[in-house]
Amino acid sequence: MKDIFDAFEKGQNEFLNSLNDATAWGPSERFTALQAQGTELSNLAELMGRGLSKHFEKITADHKGRWQLGLADMGKAVEDLSKGQRNGSLFDAWQSYWKDAAQRAVLTMDVLRQRGDIFLEHEEAGCPPVLVYDYDVVMDGADLPRPCCYQLLRIKAPEDGEHREIKPWKRPYVIIDPRAGHGAGIGGFKPDSQVGVALRDGHPVYFIAFKRMPEKGQTLADVTLAEAAFVRRIMEEHPDAPNPIITGNCQGGWATLLLAATNPDLTGPVVLNGAPVSTWAGRVGENPMRYNGGILGGTYNAMFYSDLGHGVFDGADIVQNFEMLNPARNYFGKYYDLYSKVDTEPHRFLEFERWWGGYFLLNEAEMKWIVEQLFVGNKLSKNEAQLEPGRNIDIKQIRAPIIAFASFGDNITPPQQALNWIIDTYTDEREIAIRGQRIIYMVHDQVGHLGIFVSSKIAKKEHTEVTSTLKTIEALAPGLYEMTIDDYEGGLLDREFSVSFHERKMQDLMKIDDGRDDEIPFAAVARASEQQAEFYDVAVRPFVQAGVTEQSAELRRKTHPLRVQRTMMSSLNPMFGGLPGMAERVKEDRTPADANNPFSEMERVSAAMIEQSLDLFRDLRDTWYENLFYTVWGSPYMRWFGRTHQPGRTLKRKEDLRSLPPVQTALMHIEEGGFCEAVIRMLILLADSRGNVRRDRLERSARVLTQDEPFKSLSPDARSFMLQEQTLIVEFAREQAIESLPKLLKTKEDREMASKVVRYIPGAIDEMTPHTLEMVQTFQSVLGLPPVSEDITADPLVSGEAGAPDTDGDTPKVTEKAASASPAPQKASAPKRAAKKAPAKSAAARKPGPRKPRSTAGKKEEPAE
Repeated sequence: MKDIFDAFEKGQNEFLNSLNDATAWGPSERFTALQAQGTELSNLAELMGRGLSKHFEKITADHKGRWQLGLADMGKAVEDLSKGQRNGSLFDAWQSYWKDAAQRAVLTMDVLRQRGDIFLEHEEAGCPPVLVYDYDVVMDGADLPRPCCYQLLRIKAPEDGEHREIKPWKRPYVIIDPRAGHGAGIGGFKPDSQVGVALRDGHPVYFIAFKRMPEKGQTLADVTLAEAAFVRRIMEEHPDAPNPIITGNCQGGWATLLLAATNPDLTGPVVLNGAPVSTWAGRVGENPMRYNGGILGGTYNAMFYSDLGHGVFDGADIVQNFEMLNPARNYFGKYYDLYSKVDTEPHRFLEFERWWGGYFLLNEAEMKWIVEQLFVGNKLSKNEAQLEPGRNIDIKQIRAPIIAFASFGDNITPPQQALNWIIDTYTDEREIAIRGQRIIYMVHDQVGHLGIFVSSKIAKKEHTEVTSTLKTIEALAPGLYEMTIDDYEGGLLDREFSVSFHERKMQDLMKIDDGRDDEIPFAAVARASEQQAEFYDVAVRPFVQAGVTEQSAELRRKTHPLRVQRTMMSSLNPMFGGLPGMAERVKEDRTPADANNPFSEMERVSAAMIEQSLDLFRDLRDTWYENLFYTVWGSPYMRWFGRTHQPGRTLKRKEDLRSLPPVQTALMHIEEGGFCEAVIRMLILLADSRGNVRRDRLERSARVLTQDEPFKSLSPDARSFMLQEQTLIVEFAREQAIESLPKLLKTKEDREMASKVVRYIPGAIDEMTPHTLEMVQTFQSVLGLPPVSEDITADPLVSGEAGAPDTDGDTPKVTEKAASASPAPQKASAPKRAAKKAPAKSAAARKPGPRKPRSTAGKKEEPAE
C-alpha cells in the first residue's frame, strides 16, 4: 500500500501539481480542452442522431407498408365474410376452416413431438454431425498429445450420376464449421451445400467436426494444433495434390485465420464465409449484436456462466442470444409457417431443427479467449491476439490467397466485420502486394447469415464459383481484388461462370462502412471488461464456484429453457401418448380448406399482424439498445478512458517494408532466373504502365500464363512465388529490374521469344496506350532488339495458327495482375492443351528457372480434366 500512497504524493504526480499550481493551466489551454470536449460531444450527438434517423426511417418505411397491406388484407377478408353471409356459404366455410385448422393443429403438434424425439435421440448419440453424407473418421483429436474434441472426417461421395469420381490429385477441400453453440455439419447438411459443390466437382472433401463435450483442459491453442495436424494428414493422403483449400464458416472463419497464420506452409487458399474478424465494425443504425459486450457485460459474463457450468460454458446460452436477434421469426414465424404448411413443411423444419437444437459446450478457457480476444477486445485485427502467452497471431504471415465472402443481408456478421480487418492489418493495397498476399472479397446484397454457408439458392452461385475459380485466383498477381459473378450457363457438372476481378484500393473497402468513429466507444468497453473480469476473478468467483457442483451444473444444462422446450414436447410427455395415432388418422382424413376461405384469409392476416408487432418490438428495442450503448460509452470521458485500447496495429510505409526478408531476398536475386521470370517481370512492368485492360488482353494473358509451356508446368505455388518475387523486384528496384532483363534472357532466341510474348498480350500497336508502347520500346532497346514495327496476333508459344484453342474441362481461365481492373467478365473454363508444342529448342520449351519455393517440392500441378 505504501507505493499507492507514494504515487499520490504531490511531488510525484504532475496532475496533482497542476491542481495546486494556478499557473499550470492557462485560460487558452482550458478553453482548448473544453473546445475538444465540446467537439466530441457534438460528434457523438451527430452519430446518435444519424442512428436514430436511420432506425426511425426504417421503422416508418417498413411498418407503414406492412400495416397498410395488413389493413387491405383485413378489409378483403371482412368483405369476403360479408359476401359469404349474403350468399349463405359462410357456415360451410366456417365448418371447412375449423376442420382444417384442427387437423393442422394435430399434425403440427405431432411434428413438434418428432422434433423433441429427434432432439433426445441426438443428445443420446452424443450430437454427431448433421451431415447428409456418409463419412469416415480419419483422425480423432482426443488421441493427439494435446487432446481436444475435434475430429477429421473424410466425406464419401454418393454413388449417383451427379457426382464425378473423386480424383486424388485434385486439391482437397477442408471445411471448418462454427463452434458457436450449435454442432457441426451446417456446411454439408444439404446436397447444395459447400460439401456437395466440391464433391460434384471431383475434389476430395474433408470436414473438421467436433464432439459435444470438450476435453478436460482444452484450449483454443489445442484446437489450432489439432487442425494443423489434420491438414498434415490430408497432405499425406494426397501427396500429388496442391495444399488443401481451407473454408471457414462464421466463427470457423477466424479459426481458419488462426490456422493459416500459425502454419503458413500448410494451407492453400483460405475461404472465409461470413467470418466476424473485425468485431467492433458495423454501421450506425444497424447491426445491434455488436453492442452486446457493452450492454450485457464483457468477459466476466462468460466467466460467470462458465462457473455456473462447473468450468463449462453451455452453448444453449449463445443460441438463445441468436434467437433474440429476430424474435418474430424464432418464436412465432417459423412455427406458423409449419402450422400453415404442415402438409409440405415438416421435412424441411425437422431437417433444420436437428442442427439448430444441438447444443454444444465449450471450456471456460475457450469461451473467455473468444470473448476477450475477439468480440470485446477486437485484438485479432490489431495484431494483439495471443493464441498462447508470447505467441501473437499475425494475419500478415498468411501466404495463401484469402477469399472473404460477406453479405449485407447478414444480421450476425455484417460486411464491415468480415472485411474491415484488411484495412486494419495493411497500410494500403501496395503493402498487400509487397507482402505477396492476394486478398479477394465478394459482397452479396441479400443472403442471410445461415444462407452464406447453408448454400441457399442465392448463395449457391457464390460457392460454386469460388470452387471453380481458385486456380484463377492463385494466378493473380499479389494485391487486393473484388470478385463479381456476372452470369452462368450450362448444366450443373459443366457449368461455366462469367466472372470479373476488379483491382481495389483501401478506399473502396472504406466505402462499405459509414465511417470508423462509431468504433471508438468499444475501446472503453474493452478496458472496462478487463477490469470487471479482474474484479470478478478476485472478489466474486470464489463464492460462485463454492456453490456449484458437477451435479448442479448438469441440472442447469438440462433445465435450460431451450432443452426443456424440446423435452416437454417429446414422447416422454405422457400427454402426447396418443398423438401419433391421432396424426395418422388425420392424415387419412385430411381435408384442407379452400385457399380463398375467408376464415383462412383472416388467419393469415392475424398471423402477419402478430409477426409485425414482434418485429416492431425488435426494431424499437434495437433503437434503444444502440442509443443506450453510445450514451454510456460514447462520452468524452469514456473515450478518454478507453484511449489505451484505441490504437490499431502499427502500419508500415513502403520504405519500412524494404527491410523485410522476402524483399531483400528478391532484390538479391534480381539478376537470377530465366525465361519465365523475365516474361512475368515484363508483364508486371507492362501492367503498371497502363490502367484498365480489355477483356481480349486478359484472355491472352490467361492463355500464356497457364496454358503455354513453360508456364503450364509450373505448380500453383511456384507460379505464386514467381509472381510475388517479380512484383517485389519491380516495386523496389524498377530501373534495375528493366536493366537486368538481359541477364535473364541470355540468348537472342530467348529475347526474341520473350519480346513476342509480351507484345502479343497488349495486341496491335495502334491499340496500345502511349505508356504501354513506350514500355514495349524500352524492352526492345534494353534487350538489343529493333524497335517494334509489326503486330503479334498469334500466340508465339503455340505452333500453328492463332492461339485461341477451344475450351473444355472445369478449370477457369487465369488473368494477369491487371485482370481485376477490367469490368468485362471472363469465362471460367479451361482451354484444352494445344495440339502442338513449340519446337524443342525454342525458349518456350525450356524449363523455368531454378528459383522455386521450397514448399512446392514434390507437388504436382493440378491437371485439367
